[in-house]
Amino acid sequence: MGAVKNKRMPRAVREQQMLDAAVRTFGQRGYRAASMDEIAELAGVSKPLVYLYLNSKEDLFTACIRREAEALTTAVREGVNPRLPADRQLWEGLRAFFTHTARNPDAWAVLHLQARTHGEPFAAEVAAMREEMVTFVTGLILVAAREARRDPSLPEREVAGLAEALVGAAEALAAWANATPGLTARQAAATLMNFAWSGLGNLMDGHPWTPPADVSTL
Repeated sequence: MGAVKNKRMPRAVREQQMLDAAVRTFGQRGYRAASMDEIAELAGVSKPLVYLYLNSKEDLFTACIRREAEALTTAVREGVNPRLPADRQLWEGLRAFFTHTARNPDAWAVLHLQARTHGEPFAAEVAAMREEMVTFVTGLILVAAREARRDPSLPEREVAGLAEALVGAAEALAAWANATPGLTARQAAATLMNFAWSGLGNLMDGHPWTPPADVSTL
């Protein structure tokens, strides 16, 4: 059953109600299977009103991606206290990320699964969010480097690669965590922290792992 209609509801509130219904439908049924009729019913409005507010299914899906991407990046940024040591900053950021994705599984499905598999315009929206997240993580790694009193900066390519790897691991782990009954956001964050910080800690201490020299063997 849809929500009770309220003709006096402000437009902004009504639009968020539609987006809530759309995120739930897209996340659970997928972009192609989701229908505007279903979304309208869940939102408690008429289908023509959904089109009036959000133009088309494509525009509605884009609006969902943008809203949920902003919500996720905001949650991570607000979860980090810049006054904490570098390892605590990374821990708090990871915990905020996994807490948000666990509390909003439909939104994460829209961002991580649906948007990436249904065409360039949608994928580009998620890529922009990911780039912002990588930039933020890059900053955290640079903070760690400064705290370790290393050379003023790690090589730019190395920092970028570390940030990309960490964000990619977080994305994969969030999908796994949401599909694993009983696993908490804290446990997921601790798993990645244990995996990542051991390596980062050694790197910051000036003990990076180096590959062995190439040796030709018969």
